[in-house]
Amino acid sequence: MAKRRIAKRWILLTALAVVAAAAGIWLVDGTQPVDTKDQGHKVTLRFETSTRLPAVLTQLQKRGVVRDALATRILSLIERRPSIVHSGSYAFNTSMSAEQVLRSLRNPVTLLIRLPETNWANRTAHLLQNYEVVDADDYMDLVHNPQTFANDVSFPLPKDSLEGYLYPKRYSLPPLYGARRVILQQLKEFEKNVWNTDDRPKDLARTLTIASLVQLEAGTDHDRPMIAGVIENRIKKKMYLQIDSTILYGIQKWRRLYFKDYHAIKSPYNTYINKGLPPGPICSPDAKDIQAAMHPAKHNYVYYVALPNGRTIYAATYKEHLKNIAIRKAAIKALKGVKS
Repeated sequence: MAKRRIAKRWILLTALAVVAAAAGIWLVDGTQPVDTKDQGHKVTLRFETSTRLPAVLTQLQKRGVVRDALATRILSLIERRPSIVHSGSYAFNTSMSAEQVLRSLRNPVTLLIRLPETNWANRTAHLLQNYEVVDADDYMDLVHNPQTFANDVSFPLPKDSLEGYLYPKRYSLPPLYGARRVILQQLKEFEKNVWNTDDRPKDLARTLTIASLVQLEAGTDHDRPMIAGVIENRIKKKMYLQIDSTILYGIQKWRRLYFKDYHAIKSPYNTYINKGLPPGPICSPDAKDIQAAMHPAKHNYVYYVALPNGRTIYAATYKEHLKNIAIRKAAIKALKGVKS
C-alpha cells in the first residue's frame, strides 16, 4: 500500500511538473513580441477614461500589439503592475515584448508641436494629422463651422471660417486628441492673448485680416507697424495691395508665383486684381501682428522691398520704389557673388 501511495504521489508530482512546465512555456511564448523578425509597426491607442488593464490588453491583442492578453495579464500580476490604465494616449510597437508594453501603459504620450504663425488652417490640419493628433478633414470641417464653438468663447466668432482665430504657439498635444479639443485650445489661447486684454481690437475681423498680412510680410518687429501703415495707406489711396501671399492662400498652395499668375488666377484673395483687403485672414497672426494692425505706423509710404539681410526699405513714390528694387537686385547679386 505504501508503495502504491508513493507511486501515486510521484505520478501527481510529475503531472504537476508537466503542467507547470507547459504553463511556463505558454507564459513565455505568450509574452514574446508579435513581430520577432522585423522592426514592427507603430500602434497608438487613446483611452478617454481610466480603463481596467484586462480590457486594455484585449484591445492590444486585437491590434496585434500583444500575442496573448491573458499571458500578459498574468505577467502583470507577477510583476505587481497597476491594474488600471489612466486616460490618455499610448504609443506601442508590434516588436515590443509584453514587459515593454506594460511599461508603456504607465507613460501616456504627449507631443510638443509648434503651430506656426505662417500656417493657414489647412496646413495646420495636415501638420497635426502627420503627428496623429487629429484627422485633417475633421479639423477643417470644424474650421468651417465656427458656431460649433459659440458657447465656448467670449469673443464674436465669424460666420464662415476660423482662419486667423486659431492662435499660434507651441502646444502639448497627445496623439488621437481630436480636432475639436485642439481647436478649442487654440481659441482659448486667442481669447487670453487677444480678447481678454486691455487693448482688444474694436473691429476684430478687419484687424485679424490686416494682422495676417503683416505676419507674412514683416521680417522684424520694427517692420510690423510699418507694413501695417503701408497697407492702410494703400487702402486709403484705393491702390491694389499686391501681396503675393494672398494669391497663394487663394489657391491653397505655397509655391513660386509666375508673372502670368498675378492676373490669371481669379480669386477674391488675389490682391492684384481686387482692391481693398482680402475676404478674411490668410494665416494665424500672433499678438504682435495684431497690435501692429491696431496701431499702424503713421507715414506716407506705399511701397516696401525686403532685402536679403532681412531689412525692409520703404518708398512713398513709384520712382523711389524702383530705386529700392535696384538696391535689392544689387544686394542679391552681391550675395550670390560671395557664395560662389
